[in-house]
Amino acid sequence: MESTGVNKEEQKKTVQKTTSKKTPQKAATKKTVQKRTVSQSTAQKAGKSRKKTSIKQKRKTRRMVISIRLGIVLLAVFFALLIVIKIVKPSLLAKNYFEMKGEKVDASKPDIDVELLTVNPYSRPGTETSKIKGIVVHYTANPGATAIANRNYFEGLKDSHLTKTSSNFIVGLDGEIVQCVPTWEVAYASNDRNIDTVSIECCHPDESGEFLEDTYQSMVQLCAWLCLKFDLSEKDIIRHYDVTGKNCPKYFVEDEKAWENFHKDVKKALKKAK
Repeated sequence: MESTGVNKEEQKKTVQKTTSKKTPQKAATKKTVQKRTVSQSTAQKAGKSRKKTSIKQKRKTRRMVISIRLGIVLLAVFFALLIVIKIVKPSLLAKNYFEMKGEKVDASKPDIDVELLTVNPYSRPGTETSKIKGIVVHYTANPGATAIANRNYFEGLKDSHLTKTSSNFIVGLDGEIVQCVPTWEVAYASNDRNIDTVSIECCHPDESGEFLEDTYQSMVQLCAWLCLKFDLSEKDIIRHYDVTGKNCPKYFVEDEKAWENFHKDVKKALKKAK
């Protein structure tokens, strides 16, 4: 009986020892599981982060590729426009004095008697023009005077110092055309527009200011040639009146229909020359 009791006590102690040994093992196992769970969670988060970063990089790369392609397209369009402008309207690209050259320009040029004035402060200052943007039509306000007589009056101003006036061209009573000042130099004719226009003085037989047929036809031909030369249209031909309000050229100011018809005739001449 006694031995049985001892055995029971020993068994209890053995069980307690075994239990105490198993408890730390269970704790260690829990820690291991927790570590594995944490590491798996961390790995998953890292994986998701890498995926997000990869997606962002792909999107960024895609945007860069699209931007580069768009830039190339825009550059191509820009250069294509420049080529078209150079062919269709080359003067748009010019900033300074510019002349068109070619067979059409040469073929449409009227007969011109070049009688350039002496460079002087009163009628030919020698100042360079800028890009030519228009043609200004005048009348001499000197009934019956010829083109060469008006030219000589401008020349005489270097000595008389009476005033400052001149013109690039003068169209005479018989349709003759005299050039007094080169088109790349300023003539004293159109006030604020001297710097970017070519001026044409036109002779007339009487006070009405109406031009003779020969004078009129030469005016049309000269204006059409200048339009070709400077890449202009008939709309770029204006009157002195349109610059300052002066009644010049008198006939075209007082008869708007005649001025409209002049534009139409220059347009026809331009179409024919082109």
